[in-house]
Amino acid sequence: MNIAIITARGGSKRIPRKNIKEFCGKPIIGYSIQAALKSKLFERVMVSTDDNEIAEVARSLGAEVPFLRSEKNSDDHATTLDVLKEVVEKLEREKISSDFMCCLYPTAPFVRDIDLIESFKEIKAQSFDTLIPVTEFSYPIQRALSIKDNRLNWREPDNMVKRSQDLESFYHDVGQFYWLKSDKIMKLDSVINNKSGSFIVDPKRVQDIDTLEDWELAEIKYRLLEK
Repeated sequence: MNIAIITARGGSKRIPRKNIKEFCGKPIIGYSIQAALKSKLFERVMVSTDDNEIAEVARSLGAEVPFLRSEKNSDDHATTLDVLKEVVEKLEREKISSDFMCCLYPTAPFVRDIDLIESFKEIKAQSFDTLIPVTEFSYPIQRALSIKDNRLNWREPDNMVKRSQDLESFYHDVGQFYWLKSDKIMKLDSVINNKSGSFIVDPKRVQDIDTLEDWELAEIKYRLLEK
């Protein structure tokens, strides 16, 4: 049994009502719910929220909201892992267990059912406790610059003259979803650890959405990809 958990608290400050704001024609949380349902990987697709309006929207889109999130895990300091542990504890009280959990973020319009399916194959086939979707940095981070007293400085001057192809590739979390073995969640200190696998995502399908400018850029990218 697999369970999808979409984490969607109500207190977004930079983009008000971010998790249910309309994105290209529907509430943005709907993209994560739709991908999870379409994948047919999950016996339950649940939303963890502290917000009644988000709960109503989530239910209208086909997700379950069996309980509201605790006040303790509804502020800016609660981590994704804190929220998942709360869900596990509540499900255990109801004698509900699962093999794998997939945590999806509510502002991930680029997530696809095929990505969930292919990444699930990876965590099943390997001895990972968690699996994280990542994408490669578009520019070598070894050539990073810092600004001090209005002057530019190389962080690593030795890399200034090296060829790009000779520099190691580095990756970052795409902020869409995480796979976790359910029986490991309560023991984890971090979603990313020394038993985490990776699933590489096309950079065209990656966009942070933290500001209104990010939101507008994401809508432009989404419309272009849909064409």
